[in-house]
Amino acid sequence: MTERVVLAYSGGLDTSVAIGWIAEETGAEVIAVAVDVGQGGEDLDVIRKRALACGAVEAEVADARDEFADEYCLPAIRANALYMDRYPLVSALSRPTIVKHLVAAAQKHGATTVAHGCTGKGNDQVRFEAGIVALAPDLKCIAPVRDYAMTRDKAIAFCEAKGLPIATTKKSPYSIDQNVFGRAVETGFLEDIWNAPIEDVYEYTQNPAVAREPDEVVITFKQGVPVAIDGRPVTVLQAIQQLNERAGAQGVGRIDMVEDRLVGIKSREVYEAPGAIALITAHQELENVTVERELARYKRQVEQRWGELVYDGQWFSPLKRALDGFITEANQHVNGDIRMTLHGGRAVVTGRRSESSLYDFNLATYDTGDTFDQAAAKGFIDIYSLSSKIAAKRDLA
Repeated sequence: MTERVVLAYSGGLDTSVAIGWIAEETGAEVIAVAVDVGQGGEDLDVIRKRALACGAVEAEVADARDEFADEYCLPAIRANALYMDRYPLVSALSRPTIVKHLVAAAQKHGATTVAHGCTGKGNDQVRFEAGIVALAPDLKCIAPVRDYAMTRDKAIAFCEAKGLPIATTKKSPYSIDQNVFGRAVETGFLEDIWNAPIEDVYEYTQNPAVAREPDEVVITFKQGVPVAIDGRPVTVLQAIQQLNERAGAQGVGRIDMVEDRLVGIKSREVYEAPGAIALITAHQELENVTVERELARYKRQVEQRWGELVYDGQWFSPLKRALDGFITEANQHVNGDIRMTLHGGRAVVTGRRSESSLYDFNLATYDTGDTFDQAAAKGFIDIYSLSSKIAAKRDLA
């Protein structure tokens, strides 16, 4: 029986060429799988037909936008997940979504191997392969660009020699990955970390320096899930899409950073994630109102570790699953509304209200009606600082 390989297929030059390339290198039949996570571009049926025209024996396409939003973006929002305190895990979240569909296709079609288009230098090769073996330990993984030195020049030559129905236009100066949660841009002149990004780099966001009227938005959460915008019910996908448009129009969510890649190198990345940043900003503030102090302090440690695990391709790991349970529990009372002003590249919280609020006006006020027992503070400080006082007497003697 002929071996079968499932290929993560985008419809572009590299993965289209990879269909015939893999067949020639391995003698296997190739099944192409394209997954829509909100990256835009061509119609899924056009992509499916192209895969077949390029030699795939089967081609599957999946509209996974709601799945991606509900099962991957939402946990990141509830975790306030920002790798290195800045990056909302745009690409890292989409990889396990795609992996699930690749593994399902491999099991359906009896494939022994899964292939992807990643290089040997980035994080995505790890995210794909660690995810695949976590779901199906017996599957093998190959990467033509990495394993068979399939350079772009070779890909163009192969495409032209075989007459494949794919344009071989000049490559963009940037490497771009995008989905509904955001957009990642690297390479080209951005590799010189002294060079500032130019406006051509951006697509999801408008220039925040351009004068425009502010946009006020109210986001409603229930147990940490965004359920309405300005009082109108939304799905998680719709919340992200609407805030991509509104926050993006105000230049919110631009990130230019040098990050620590899993493979050990530092890499300059430019991200734009207007919806993600707006939602995480709002969610963080609602947690400030509704989550008890010690739980909130500990959750901040969990959030950092959760983000590192997801960035490092450990979405399906036991630790990540265990932390998911903690984050779900911590969001039980994250209910209410956050009002934000979107303007000048920033999402600024201006109002909070919640039926689960731990904010007590009568305890917080300094005016008449203050119910806080200030006389109790002196004794509290005496006890609280007693151990330091005893140590100081010893150390200063």
